[in-house]
Amino acid sequence: MLNPCNSDIPVSEVPVVALGATKIPSPLPYGSMMENGRATLCLDQEHSEELASSHTLVLESAGPRPLLYFDPSKTKCAIVTCGGLCPGLNDVIRSIVLTCHHAYHTPSVLGIRYGLEGFIPAYGHAVMELTPESVEHIDQFGGTLLGSSRGPQSPSEIVDALERLNISVLFVIGGDGSMKAAQAIGTEIRERAMRLSVIGIPKTIDNDISFVPQSFGFDTAVDKATESIRCAHVEAVGVPNGIGIVKLMGRESGFIAAQAALALREANFVLIPEAPFRLEGKGGLLPALEKRLKDRSHAVIIAAEGAGQHLLQGSGKVDLSGNPVLGDVGLLLREAIAGHFAARGIAVNIKYIDPSYIIRSVPANPNDKVYCGFLGQHAVHAAMAGRTDMVVAKIMDRYVHVPLELVTRKRRKVNIRSGLWRAVLESTGQGELAGMLPENDPATPHGSAGSPRS
Repeated sequence: MLNPCNSDIPVSEVPVVALGATKIPSPLPYGSMMENGRATLCLDQEHSEELASSHTLVLESAGPRPLLYFDPSKTKCAIVTCGGLCPGLNDVIRSIVLTCHHAYHTPSVLGIRYGLEGFIPAYGHAVMELTPESVEHIDQFGGTLLGSSRGPQSPSEIVDALERLNISVLFVIGGDGSMKAAQAIGTEIRERAMRLSVIGIPKTIDNDISFVPQSFGFDTAVDKATESIRCAHVEAVGVPNGIGIVKLMGRESGFIAAQAALALREANFVLIPEAPFRLEGKGGLLPALEKRLKDRSHAVIIAAEGAGQHLLQGSGKVDLSGNPVLGDVGLLLREAIAGHFAARGIAVNIKYIDPSYIIRSVPANPNDKVYCGFLGQHAVHAAMAGRTDMVVAKIMDRYVHVPLELVTRKRRKVNIRSGLWRAVLESTGQGELAGMLPENDPATPHGSAGSPRS
């Protein structure tokens, strides 16, 4: 295959599962249809750690097809939202419902209540009939009209429920765990030789889904996070030796912390799970903070919730989604900083801000609303054309179909060799902190850990 990017870069076709031949003419009135569109994208480790080097992927382009697999007049769809809340959930629901009803004139779209629990009879959750009228204004609110839940449910029982409801298309909106659940549902469907489409719409403010450079809700989360950072900065500069600590969501990925720091550029230290820091000694956070206060009398620290876990006593527990229960890095920092300066007789004023649930519960901002609208539309187009076991994603400004198997292999994390992390180091001046660069890289400072910043 001819490689338009670079002849030396390997090329891989990424096929998507189709239920069968498309024979039914689309009812869509406009002529801009996708035949067998392909998007040729040159990706590297900044897009996925799975790529050891630059790689050219040929992905199926998203969009409406002239011929469909499902007869829209006989196609019954279902939507389920899973996992934690995220800005834009209602926008995606609304987009799917409006596209199904107004573009394809499907007879029914059902909303499954409270995540995958809604499929299991023992929980007793009734389904909702979703109409254009019922979703008209839901985009004005955070959360999800359908409710959500965590934890695995039996794929066999879920498929039983889909059969009872006579569902042809299932839209699963959720994060990493939800996409794995969608994959398991798809496997059960294939084992039963059923003709049922499963389409994933990746959702997580953590931005940690592999091969998805930015999931919906992330832009809004960064927007809200900057408000907390600005408040922390105001608090810090208002008193002598003021220290503002902001803990941001992200679990094992530091994307929100990194992006929010760059959006405002008032943070002096950004701590993420991918760059393990130390508190004391050469390259330690506390000596660098002491120098910062000596030079500028205030400091702002951003900590992703998964940072510093190597310094905390792990509980060994997992949550309902199977994720490790994280220790509180914010509390660790507050106590360590207070103890360090008390031992030296230096008075400090620490303000600790944790905006986690505010960030994930707000309505989507305009950028995310546009993104959610496209994701919902493209998900419906893919389903009607008989695609299954895939997600809709935006990669390098192209909407494409990505197999579920590809996005569920591992979680996406900040690459500390990337331009993103280099920009954070340059913005904060923390390049001399230990752990900020990969161990096998030369410790070239990107700035002084105590250099003047706002």
